Formats: sequence, structure tokens, C-alpha cells
Amino acid sequence: MNEDRLIHGILTAAKTVAVVGWSPKPDRPSHGVAAFLAARGYRVIPVNPGQAGQQALGATVRASLAEVAQMDGTVDLVDIFRRSEEAGAVVDEAIAIGAKAVWMQLGVIDEAAAARAREAGLDVVMNRCPAIEIPRLGL
Repeated sequence: MNEDRLIHGILTAAKTVAVVGWSPKPDRPSHGVAAFLAARGYRVIPVNPGQAGQQALGATVRASLAEVAQMDGTVDLVDIFRRSEEAGAVVDEAIAIGAKAVWMQLGVIDEAAAARAREAGLDVVMNRCPAIEIPRLGL
């Protein structure tokens, strides 16, 4: 599948986005992208164990994807703001909760984790940012 078509499909189908590695600091990319997605109408659930229980973007910050699935229901897209070497564990958790897609942010690449996700039926995007792709694709 053409990558633009894949990205378009993920971004138009997703309703609920879990942002793993979300930061409460406004100068951090994870904060800005999460706010961008929320402003575009996505239901954004921040994931950060150190901030769990706090309120952000109209949602309760969760400690893990498992907690998101238990407390908030289905996750369409997991947006990963973690280093490449930490992305695999997040991808495995995304598979375990039945997420539909995983998105590894700019600079985040883990081919083995991407292969595991694809084998489990998830769509995968790596080394891209939805806050760049949404305007680029006119969404």
C-alpha cells in the first residue's frame, strides 16, 4: 500500500489516540502534538506514569496503555513519543490491548517492533509526525 494512503487511512479512521510519553510541559513535542490532535477533534488520552491521574486535554492521564484500555475503552491509534530502544515494549502493549495502529514519531524507528505489529494486524507508521502529515495531506 502506498504510504500516503496508509497514513490517510489511519488518520481518518482513528477517533481515540493514546499518546505514550506525553509531557505536561508545553515546550515538548509530545505536548504540542497531543494538543494539535485534540484541537482536530481526536479523543486524546495522554499516557505518562509520572502524571497518572492528572487531567489534560479533557482526559485523565493514564499510567499505561493497559490502563487506557481498561478505563477508556478502545484505542484506535497509539502515538509513541519514546526513544527507539523503548518503542518495542510500547508496540507490544499496543498489540496486547488490540489497538488498530501504532505511530512512531520522528526519529523513532524499530523495524522488529513494526514487523510484530504488522504480523498482529496493526497498521504501522514510523519516523513521521501526525501534526505534519495532517496538513500535508489536507485532512
